[in-house]
Amino acid sequence: MPDGSRLDAPSISLRDLVHGVALTLMVGWILFLGRGIFVPMVSALLIVYIVIGVSKLTTALPWIGPRVPLRVHYFLAAVAIGYALIEMVAVFSANLAAIAAQAPRFQFAILALIQDAAARFGVEGTLTWATIRRDLLGEINLQSIARTTLTSAATMLTGLFFVLLNVAFMMMEQRSFYTKLGRLSNDPTRVARILDVVTDINARVGRYLAVKTLINVALGVLSYAIMTLAGLEFAVFWAIVIGLLNYIPYIGSFVGVAFPVALSIVQFGEFDQVVALALALTAAQVLMGNVIEPQVMGTSLNLSPYVILVSLTAWSSLWGVAGALFSVPITAVMVIVFSEFPGSRPIAVLLSKNGDVAPRGGA
Repeated sequence: MPDGSRLDAPSISLRDLVHGVALTLMVGWILFLGRGIFVPMVSALLIVYIVIGVSKLTTALPWIGPRVPLRVHYFLAAVAIGYALIEMVAVFSANLAAIAAQAPRFQFAILALIQDAAARFGVEGTLTWATIRRDLLGEINLQSIARTTLTSAATMLTGLFFVLLNVAFMMMEQRSFYTKLGRLSNDPTRVARILDVVTDINARVGRYLAVKTLINVALGVLSYAIMTLAGLEFAVFWAIVIGLLNYIPYIGSFVGVAFPVALSIVQFGEFDQVVALALALTAAQVLMGNVIEPQVMGTSLNLSPYVILVSLTAWSSLWGVAGALFSVPITAVMVIVFSEFPGSRPIAVLLSKNGDVAPRGGA
């Protein structure tokens, strides 16, 4: 008779696999249904990480860091980031209103470009915006899209208020958070392990978000200078869009360049100007993403490039654009947590870039 324990091993593995898949589907469904609650909470948490990360970076400055208490660094960073977010939403609203007002001019410019292309290819017939919209673009109306986006910007401003309110309360809870963690168990070893895991998450995710934010700000400023020199309209608006989209791995850089270049086609109508702008913006993206960012950030998150792509797809499906922005830090947290448990450590190894996911507690 064969050993019964050997027969049980595959069934246990299959059972664990089924339970894991079922749990993943259930959690995903809950995250999808509760996105209206979870997205503001995660947004606030990531802003807190940025505040803490920026504060730690400023404390390292030799001429000011040691002289100012850490709480003051937190307060100044929180005020600066909150003010920047409010101003950013205000700029969005103002520029979207201007774009809505300019929508008829853009429509006529697009029509002229299409008519010119049709003439070059010998397409006969009179082209009008109505016929193009009916035959090629369906019922697209730039003014309607701009007005809808403007309404969304007003909603975003209201949502930002609640996010910043969450940030304020999270910052106040920070002082007692580690005390609460220390009382989760009476076992000092387990408490120390929990504190190590949380500290590791805070350090790695906080540094990533802080450095990434500073890089995106620099990219936005550089892109603004390029677009201003080129004479592109709404340069501030597009600079903010480029900086925000740079949080999204892979496709964010491409989309960030595509938007202002598309506008330049309508505004300039000159091939040389459009190509020059596209090349300059692409060079800025390459400089920041391929030269500066690896130098200052390194591989602190230890995530596989393919896993980042899959994570981007999954979280975008759950939470839309917000999920795309959150995908990298959420996946990094998952790898750190999975590495702490023997049953889930193989998953952390597969998600990591180099397989080095040794648990903090040494288990």
